[in-house]
Amino acid sequence: MLKIDAHQHFWQYEPVRDAWIGEDMATLRRDFQPADLAPLLHQHGFAGCVAVQADQSEAETEFLLSLAAEHEFIRGVVGWVDLRAPGVDERLEYYAQFDKLKGFRHILQGEADRALLLTPAFRRGIAALYRYGFAYDLLILPDQLGYTAELADTLSTQPFVVDHLAKPPIKSGAMEPWAKQIRALAACENVLCKVSGLVTEADWHRWQPADFRPYLDVVFEAFGTGRVMYGSDWPVCEVAGGYARALGLLEDYLRPFSAAEQAGFWGGTAVAFYRL
Repeated sequence: MLKIDAHQHFWQYEPVRDAWIGEDMATLRRDFQPADLAPLLHQHGFAGCVAVQADQSEAETEFLLSLAAEHEFIRGVVGWVDLRAPGVDERLEYYAQFDKLKGFRHILQGEADRALLLTPAFRRGIAALYRYGFAYDLLILPDQLGYTAELADTLSTQPFVVDHLAKPPIKSGAMEPWAKQIRALAACENVLCKVSGLVTEADWHRWQPADFRPYLDVVFEAFGTGRVMYGSDWPVCEVAGGYARALGLLEDYLRPFSAAEQAGFWGGTAVAFYRL
């Protein structure tokens, strides 16, 4: 079984740019590089990873591509490009030359315009991705699920993946309206879901595996085992238990699944989606 960590980050810490790393996340206020991740991947049997943007700049895309060129285990990169720019086609044509660049992401969860992805300029940018073979990662919050479903239904040939289950309110234990809306989004067959970033939506210091089961049940039922993939969200997971503990809760959850279903979740689906 080929195992792929389909969601993690690298950065060279800069206090101003990385202001999102608050006092309560002080452990993340340092550099995180491939040499830090490689031992964790090896220890847990992962053959590679997908590095995802954390900063909204083309410099970030170039930074991740440079790391991927140096380290074979970085199998793919999800970068950033200004999808609303008039010249987005030219930028996508430029980026198409990089074999390890698999897709793009925008930090939609932080936008004041909650329906930004439905604006004409953004929609045009998303529509252009398919022409160049790029996937799109959706970093959204539950209140944006309806807009996302509308976009995915309209652009039915574009491959999408929702990061972090759209960040359900695990800490409070609330299920609705997230559950209803994630099921509606899952009805769009071009949308997959990353089972990632769970522990940071829970109580960082007191979570138990049982806290996540209702949310995992909804996602696995809605998307089916063929449209879910694993991501650690390292190093962000370090604030809420660390790589091994976050991984372990999913290993326990997946234990009743068939060998084929597990192989897809731990790597096969990511390989196919990102064309690794």
